[in-house]
Parts: sequence; structure tokens; C-alpha cells
Amino acid sequence: MATIRETRDRINSINDTLKITNAMYLISSNKLRRAKQELAETEPYFNYLHLQMERIIRHLPQDFTHPYLDSRVHVPDEDLRRAFIVVTADKGLAGAYNHNVLKMAEEKLKPDANDMLFVVGETGRVYFQSRGIHIDEQFQYTAQNPTLHRARAIAFRMLELYAAKKVDEVSILYTRMVNSIEMQVIDEQLLPLRLVRQKQVNMEGLQGVYQENFEIIPSAAEIIDDVVPTYLTGFIYGALVESYCCEHNARMMAMDSANKNGRDMLTKLNIQYNRVRQAKITQEITEVCAGARAQRERHGL
Repeated sequence: MATIRETRDRINSINDTLKITNAMYLISSNKLRRAKQELAETEPYFNYLHLQMERIIRHLPQDFTHPYLDSRVHVPDEDLRRAFIVVTADKGLAGAYNHNVLKMAEEKLKPDANDMLFVVGETGRVYFQSRGIHIDEQFQYTAQNPTLHRARAIAFRMLELYAAKKVDEVSILYTRMVNSIEMQVIDEQLLPLRLVRQKQVNMEGLQGVYQENFEIIPSAAEIIDDVVPTYLTGFIYGALVESYCCEHNARMMAMDSANKNGRDMLTKLNIQYNRVRQAKITQEITEVCAGARAQRERHGL
């Protein structure tokens, strides 16, 4: 059985840890609330932009071609150059948040392929470097407090690589919050636009239905050139904020679990501490009584 000093030291250590985990829980709770507010303020604009993109593509001429809509069907799978943006956190202690997205990234990256890896977050950088996986570029200081400026920098970097034909596909791997308990890792293709694949299905579903007159000015190509960068920026910003919310939600759950486990351990240790102390007091009383009895017998009392 542990001594009183050892038990007391463990109790003090757990109390100190509980102060840290409780503080981390409160910090993540505050950051999550602010991130949700920012997402709610900007989400309607980008949702409307997404709907407008669908409308524009739905009304494009059947023979219209554009690099952003090129599905690269002529490129063999073994020659396809893919770029993956992997969004992780800058810190751990967030449950399975980082593990899930990193696991999916490893499954997507093909060995000896032409894949390019772009990482958001320090945890992802450390993870891939420790496993000898080459990182083409790391976007610094974007996992914490995501902004439109940072999202725009990522979007224009991807557009630059795509326009230079250094990559054929651009995808982003991030975490979406289904509810306060469940989170889901999403693999979303950014370029070429997947909306073009839905065009034929949407047109077939509109047979016999009144369709609006839609005039594109000055031209379809110029509209696509102007709208797609904004669309990608909005999507990446939404992915960063979603991941940021999931990170702090996962950290809140992890810290809450740590607090509960810590309190359970304290309860058990306090019981053990009291038992050890009581046993020591009983032993001391027994020794005093035994000593007193020995003295009386010695003096014949």
C-alpha cells in the first residue's frame, strides 16, 4: 500500500492537472463560440455563391469548355497529378480529431505517385515528416483563427498550380461537425469543379419544367474566371472554420473526459488516503497502548 506522502503527492498532482484541463476546456469553449459566430456571419454569402455557380454552369452552352471545368478524362490514372490540402490542428489533446484526418490523408496518398501534399497545421507537418512523407508546402499560421486572407492565399496558390498544369486535381481534406458529438472527415474536390459532372443530371431532371432566361454578360469564360477564385476562397475558408470548430469541440470533449476521470481518481485516492491515515493513527494508538501496558507490567501495577 502506498504511503501517506505518496498518496498526497498524487492527489496534489491530479489537482494541478485538473486546473490545466479545466482551463483548456473553458478556452476551447470560448473559441468555439466565436468561431461558430464567424461561420454563421459568412456562411449565407458563400452558400448563395455556391447556388449561383450551379445556376451559371446549368445555363452554359453544351459545347462550352473551360480549364476549371475540365475533368481530365484524357489523363490516365497512373499519370494523374493530384494535390491534397490536409487541414489539421497546431496542437494535440483533441481526441481523435487529428488522427482521423491524417489517417484518411495517408490512405489517399499513393506511394510512388505524382501526388502533392499541402499541410495546414503544425500537427500535420510533424506527423508526415516523422514518417518520411514529403510535404510540398506548409501553410503557416492558418489552423488557428482562420481568416479570409489566409484562405485566399491558399486558393490562389492552388489556382496557380492548376493553371500551370502542375496538378490535374485539387482536393481538400478537412473535418466537418455533424453535431456536437459526431464529426466527419470530408474529402472534397475543388478543381476541376465537380458541379460540371452534375450538369447533365440536373438538365435531365428539368425536362418539361419552366426554365428561367439566363443571359451571361460579358461572356461565360470571363464569368467563370472571375467567380471561381472567389468560390474557392469561400469554400476553403468554410473548411478552415469548420475544422477549427471541430478541433475545439473535440478538445472540449477530451478535456471534459479528462476532468471526469481526474475527479474519479481523486475520489478513490482520497478514500485510500483516509484509510492509510486511519490505519497509521490506529497503529500509533495500538503502539501507545502496548507501551503503556508494558510499563505497567514492568512496575507491577
